Amino acid sequence: QEASHRFAFPTSGSGGAVKQENFVLSTSGTDQVKGVMTLQGDALCQADVNLKMPRNNQLLHFAFREDKQWKLQQIQDARNHVNQAIYLLMNRDANYQFKTGLEVLKLMDAVMLQLSRARNRLTTPATLTLPEIASSGLTKMFTPVLPPDILVNFYINLNKLCLTVYQLHVIQPSTTKNFKPAGGSVLHNPGAMFEFGSQRYEVSHVHKVECVVPWLNDALVFFTVSLQLCQQLKDKISVFSSYWNYRPY
Repeated sequence: QEASHRFAFPTSGSGGAVKQENFVLSTSGTDQVKGVMTLQGDALCQADVNLKMPRNNQLLHFAFREDKQWKLQQIQDARNHVNQAIYLLMNRDANYQFKTGLEVLKLMDAVMLQLSRARNRLTTPATLTLPEIASSGLTKMFTPVLPPDILVNFYINLNKLCLTVYQLHVIQPSTTKNFKPAGGSVLHNPGAMFEFGSQRYEVSHVHKVECVVPWLNDALVFFTVSLQLCQQLKDKISVFSSYWNYRPY
């Protein structure tokens, strides 16, 4: 219940709109990238990014278009799994009596599966190839339009909201460098290559900034506690089951 409350996004005012939270994304020791993100439940409704180009210290600024929001699928999925776990527990009459220990074990397994999936959605960001990031709808969210040598990606990792900015350079056809396209990854390193729109690129710089989202932190703690409680109940049922199965009289 506590974990599900964290995903029952609070509303602001009488209008019933979900409350907006602002987060500043940065890394200590460098100011190459700074971002201010506005999270509204499971959606990024505003993003403001400043990028200092290493080559010439030119400052690029881009922000979400006002008519756009970016859904964070990880939060949405985690919320759905928690709600499914609650449904499994509440989906019976208040006076229902469990008949066997096995029935309880089956219920606990089903609940634990949903809780584990919810936790995994937050702890395991999707692995994407660079062409997948380049063709993502995220690239069309910004004004001014992102330059062709910049890629961005947002994701949740544990309790953090993360922004990765990739700077690219075109691999000239005349180059003797061996072209080896990179596979899927949460975070690509400088030197990663890919082909997109009949052009070959190499990642020259990678900037990752992040910040902690406190209610995601709470949710992860409650997932862990919930799973422990389910396991404890399973262990107790198993002890009693073995006791009844092996009575000597």
